[in-house]
Amino acid sequence: MVSKAALLEKIADLVKDGPLDGISDLRDESDRDGMRIVIELKRDAQPKVVLNQLFKHTQMQTTFGANMLALVGNRPLTLTLKEMIEHYIAHRQDVVVRRTKFDLAEAEKRAHILEGLKIALDHIDEIVKLIRAAADTEAARTGLMGRFGLSEIQANAILEMRLSRLTGLERKKVEDEYLEVIQLIESLKAILASPAKVLAIIKDELVGVKERFGDERRTEIVAGSGEFEAEDLIAEEDMVITISHAGYIKRLPVTTYRSQRRGGRGVTGAGTREEDFIEHLFIASTHSYILVFTDRGRVYWLKVHEVPQGGRTAKGKAIVNMVEMSQQERVAAVLPVKEFDDTHFIMMVTKNGTAKKTPLSAYSNPRRGGIVAIGVDENDALIDAVLTDGTQEIVLQKRNGKAIRFNEGDVRPMGRTAYGVRGVTLEEDDAVVGMIAVKREASLLVATENGYGKRSPISEYRITGRGGKGIISIQATERNGRVVAALEVVPTDQVMLITRGGIVIRTKVSEISEIGRNTQGVRLINLEEGDQLIDVARVEEKDEGEEE
Repeated sequence: MVSKAALLEKIADLVKDGPLDGISDLRDESDRDGMRIVIELKRDAQPKVVLNQLFKHTQMQTTFGANMLALVGNRPLTLTLKEMIEHYIAHRQDVVVRRTKFDLAEAEKRAHILEGLKIALDHIDEIVKLIRAAADTEAARTGLMGRFGLSEIQANAILEMRLSRLTGLERKKVEDEYLEVIQLIESLKAILASPAKVLAIIKDELVGVKERFGDERRTEIVAGSGEFEAEDLIAEEDMVITISHAGYIKRLPVTTYRSQRRGGRGVTGAGTREEDFIEHLFIASTHSYILVFTDRGRVYWLKVHEVPQGGRTAKGKAIVNMVEMSQQERVAAVLPVKEFDDTHFIMMVTKNGTAKKTPLSAYSNPRRGGIVAIGVDENDALIDAVLTDGTQEIVLQKRNGKAIRFNEGDVRPMGRTAYGVRGVTLEEDDAVVGMIAVKREASLLVATENGYGKRSPISEYRITGRGGKGIISIQATERNGRVVAALEVVPTDQVMLITRGGIVIRTKVSEISEIGRNTQGVRLINLEEGDQLIDVARVEEKDEGEEE
């Protein structure tokens, strides 16, 4: 057991070296009642984290292994705790049964002798006369056995009986003892005939041992916690997570974004390359997960605290370097998750129009190498995944200018490795280019490869059953080209237009006309000859315009 002085010295060293930098004061207040060390924390310290660090770095909490190897039927076996208890009970049953059989045999022997003594006391005068007339002990024994039908053991007991046993009081003792022995024999036979009574005896004996030798428990039995995880030593706090269009991720404390009054200029949220920009921004706890979905239908886990923390202008780290995905995979979607409950779902869609919904709880067991989220054929690919509550509406946009809107409930929940169901029917040389889970009164922004686009109220897209061909969202004419992206937007949003030639233009959604579905749209970007629009993405920014 660690001494008080050694423990104080160890804690002081940890405070000095850094792991316990949340401690402001350490003092000894031990008295005659026991050891007491008082630890005072700094104002911003996390008590749970400091306690976990004390458990991890000192001997305040230790673990030891128990070798559960035992000989069972002369064979060495490694037993579980339950099996060990079962074998102990079986052993105690064997002990009680063998002990009871021995006691029964002894009681029956004694009853046999007492029966002979009772016969002798009933015929005492005749027995005394027979013994006096006998030539020797052997003749007396033979005479008793022949005259009264006694066994040799009974005859010997009579010959060895003292004359004092002939009094009335001694006669009463013999009779009382005989009754007690008969009752004992009945009791022992009842025990041997009832396994329940054997178990009751074992219980009573164990309770007796507890009463004789038991004292206050010096240890505590708790649910097995195993080794400390990294997050046990990390304070749980909210972080701002930013993911750029090129796949770079980083986290910053929420306090990095200072509160400003309306009209303030804000702060730079991330430093990115000119052609890159922040596409995803959300707040998550350091103990939360980030699910990374790839085009091959696999999902990987990241803990928020594993994401490198950088300054406001830092670029971050590539997601592909933080998960064990293969070189043939690319990131298709990223979802932050706090709890893996049964009330939320992950809706996925592939390029070939397959839709699939899986309960969020199916992803509650992280594996470092990732798992299958959806079965994907060789000529197909996962293009998006969104978190839903089971009651939302889904919009799937096709490359040839049609979109379908259906209730999420049309897609039944299914297992992780399932391939899903038909979400939309595709014509020849068509594909799904986007999925929207409708959450608000918004518009559907559609953009085409020749730089044209438009936004239309989502309410103009009537709700149909899944698997249909959809209705026109934009005319995919020779002028427009085919659809490259579809987004759910509101007038206050901003989007980035990205061309194949590397041109990136930022524009306000309010500058894009909101017009009917069955139209060709307006020009979004002037393209140079031979260039094409390849993607449109919403720009996420931290709003610093008002006080929090």
